[in-house]
Amino acid sequence: MAYLYLIIAVVCEVIATLSLKSTDGFSKIGPSLTVIIGYSLAFYYLSMCMKFFPIGVLYAIWAGAGVILITLFSFLVYKQTIDLPGIIGMALIIIGVMVINLFSSSVAH
Repeated sequence: MAYLYLIIAVVCEVIATLSLKSTDGFSKIGPSLTVIIGYSLAFYYLSMCMKFFPIGVLYAIWAGAGVILITLFSFLVYKQTIDLPGIIGMALIIIGVMVINLFSSSVAH
């Protein structure tokens, strides 16, 4: 269940963050509600994950996955590009998350 909660938390956070662009400063009700509900669900499921992961490890995985997915979807949806240093940085995030998950004794298996 730990990883399911984490996946749900990341997906909700990504949806909420991507929806921020459409709120037009929270003047559009639909996207604004998506942001509020998305972040609320993200933090709820993130709090459920804290039963299984140390907070530092959990936050590293959640934030890293969020950054990578938001960047990917920003490219696909909004046609925003990223340069080589950004790509290298995200590759390092992926490597870091993999190291934590594969080798850290702090992660629930």
